[in-house]
Amino acid sequence: MLADMDLKGLHGVVVIRDGEIVLEHYGAGEDFAWGEPLGPVTFGPGTLHDLRSCSKSITALLYGIALDAGSVPPPAAPLLEQFPDYPDLAADPARARLTVEHVLTMSLGLEWREEPPYDSPANAEIAMEMAPDRYRYVLERPIVAPPGEWSYCGGATALLGGLIAAGTGRSLPDYAREVLFTPLGITDVAWSGGADGVASAASGLRLTPRDLARIGAAILAGGHGVIPASWIGAMLRPRVTTRTGARYGYHWYTGDLDGRTLHYATGNGGQRLFLLPDTAQVIAVTAGDYDSPDQGRTPQTVLELLA
Repeated sequence: MLADMDLKGLHGVVVIRDGEIVLEHYGAGEDFAWGEPLGPVTFGPGTLHDLRSCSKSITALLYGIALDAGSVPPPAAPLLEQFPDYPDLAADPARARLTVEHVLTMSLGLEWREEPPYDSPANAEIAMEMAPDRYRYVLERPIVAPPGEWSYCGGATALLGGLIAAGTGRSLPDYAREVLFTPLGITDVAWSGGADGVASAASGLRLTPRDLARIGAAILAGGHGVIPASWIGAMLRPRVTTRTGARYGYHWYTGDLDGRTLHYATGNGGQRLFLLPDTAQVIAVTAGDYDSPDQGRTPQTVLELLA
């Protein structure tokens, strides 16, 4: 079915229903690993793929696991208190209002522009990766809105990754392998990082579509004893509204499809993880339409065709 359609840049699709894989499709095309050209790739079940900003949603899962273990501060905790190396920023009353929940909902009110190309230092995420201190770079951004107003910010996820690493004493990839990937049977993982050696919580994760779908299936099944069920409920509950009108929880989007609830993670190039709890269905999509203005068309077409 998918092979007969002209779906721009489609690299892989895995559909799980009631815990079982019911459809797999793989294509071929030019690809990149966090911006580095890989050349032509013929994709298959074992081929790792950039998740780009779907990494943000996986990082939120890791925060929830660490929260359940008492390793990270709760959402209500003051944010700057968790970064004691920056007393000058904590002394600013406007910044002192920020909480961990503002990080989780991307509602920090800080200036953050990711519209420029992802190979340009004018892009805030790239500038953050080039900065000598990524956390200071994020936390000292100019304040442009009151906290609580949604604004897309990869820096928020970097802060979340920093909280997890500091609280658990493990790097983000090592902690992810220990508490999420290995318990779910996921063994082949890569996590790209910046010049400082810190993994990019916002966009660096690489998984196979099968394993991305496996994580989605675990969420729909209540966590499989790996992801706390209480956190799944908290994470997926809408809390703010994005500028496009979508509802946003803790690093996950929520909408509807033909009257059915739809939760989803999204990444540059057409990466998607769609969760349809009403039909116990997961659809993982990987694609290579990076930076294109219509990059959402292919995953949306796949969703409407298969859901």
